[in-house]
Amino acid sequence: KLAISYSSVFRYLRHPEFIERKGRSDRGCSKLDPYKDYISQQWNQKCYEAKKLFEELKKQGYSGSYDTVARYTRRLRQATGMELRQRIIDKPLPQVVEPLKCSLTPRKATGLVMQKVSRLDANDQQLIKLLKSRSSELSEAIELTQDFTTIVRQRNPEKLDAWLERAINSNISPLQSFALRLQGDYACVKAAVTFSVSNGPVEGQINRLKMLKRQMYGRAGIDLLSRRFLIKI
Repeated sequence: KLAISYSSVFRYLRHPEFIERKGRSDRGCSKLDPYKDYISQQWNQKCYEAKKLFEELKKQGYSGSYDTVARYTRRLRQATGMELRQRIIDKPLPQVVEPLKCSLTPRKATGLVMQKVSRLDANDQQLIKLLKSRSSELSEAIELTQDFTTIVRQRNPEKLDAWLERAINSNISPLQSFALRLQGDYACVKAAVTFSVSNGPVEGQINRLKMLKRQMYGRAGIDLLSRRFLIKI
């Protein structure tokens, strides 16, 4: 259930302190990665046999297994519309190209949209343009998000009312709810995008004092609690 070996369990039990498990630093990487461009090149030259590709890769220093090469060629067959065991190809196949970057995850897409426009390179701008072309709602959501982050970063309170109206009248329910909540606390939001100071440090001190109070609950009286407060402050 823990996906670890018996030797690892015994090693943890013998250790005097708890050992934090560390994730693999090479997660998501493969020994085949440096050779994928070569495989794509050979594939486009009608070399479709995994065994032959494996032998050629071994001559170039590949130290991985044949199964890894076979799985990758199976993906290429599926991507180009070939049958898994088809040997005779009677029609031209599309060219295969290994993507330069990993697939765009929701977290990466959110980071791109929230990033300053001045920090986006040509590839990032192209990705955002591609996202906008997927649907009109997604394009509207991206534009509203970028406009709001600009209002907050540049402190433009005069644009806040127009943005709230656009968000409420949009067809994107999460942004509608977000704008309505901002409108319910309009004075504070307007002050946040107007002034550079905030009550963040005060809230931090209050949170720390509350943590001390919870730590001391049921253990000591008010005298010790007040001393701890004074020491921390």
